[in-house]
Amino acid sequence: MTIQNAANGSVLVLGAGELGACVLRELAKLRDAGQVASVSVLLRPGSGSAAMMRELQISIVEADLATATEDTLATLFTGFDQIICCTGFVGGLGTQRKITAAVLAAGVAHYIPWQFGVDYDVVGRGSGQDVWDEQLDVRDMLRNQRKMHWTIVSTGMFTSFVVLPEFGLVDLERGIVRALGDWDYALTVTTPQDIGRLTARIAASWRDFDDQIVHVAGDTFTYDELADTLTSVLGRPFTRERLSVPQLKADAEVHPGDMMGKYRLAFARKDGVAWPKNQTINHNLGMAVTDLATWLRAWRDRGYDLD
Repeated sequence: MTIQNAANGSVLVLGAGELGACVLRELAKLRDAGQVASVSVLLRPGSGSAAMMRELQISIVEADLATATEDTLATLFTGFDQIICCTGFVGGLGTQRKITAAVLAAGVAHYIPWQFGVDYDVVGRGSGQDVWDEQLDVRDMLRNQRKMHWTIVSTGMFTSFVVLPEFGLVDLERGIVRALGDWDYALTVTTPQDIGRLTARIAASWRDFDDQIVHVAGDTFTYDELADTLTSVLGRPFTRERLSVPQLKADAEVHPGDMMGKYRLAFARKDGVAWPKNQTINHNLGMAVTDLATWLRAWRDRGYDLD
């Protein structure tokens, strides 16, 4: 695949959290190289990210996405040619629909929504994770209009999520690896840094990706392969435990407020949460990305520090 430089105007990134900061750094590089005209970021008032933005020479727009009305956001978005949403689900249910409606009302030329996760079309509704249904609502909103172009970037989960204690796939202290559903079920993972590089490349040449869903992957592996890689990298054996789908459903019903329990159930499936690396944009571009073993070695060398 050949990336063609496109004459872009102003880009607004919503949020400067873990992913937003990576996207902003990469966009600043492309701006300095003349591939993007200008970069701005929307932050909550009093955000601690202001110093980094000054260093990167990125303009700041202030608003609280959770409380601002659709009309207020549409007014803020007007005048930007492209918007990239990096806010995640922190605003609660309905926030992503509100943001999308405001982007449409503002007359933006191109939108990259917060869809940096699984392939929601394949997963479908009723996955067990409430916010995933809203992602399908956003896709419906985008497909049911013709005045704005969009690109959806499917990335799988952040690589660090694999070893996040709260998620429960890996118990480092007890030496346990757990499979969600079955050992031959697979996951796709990508680091925020790699997502940032690829998203910025897409934003700088968005006309090549009009109205498309593109997939990226740092790595794709089965739970069986996850256990093998952990054993190889960390140099010690891991006990393997399988969490069946009925067991995960029962746990989610007993603890309906447990967000991680809902995630474990939602990821326990054969399709929609993983795709082959040779079918990704990073493969087509020949772009090097961080695979699981490389990430685990760095994590080990930091003393198992996720920050």
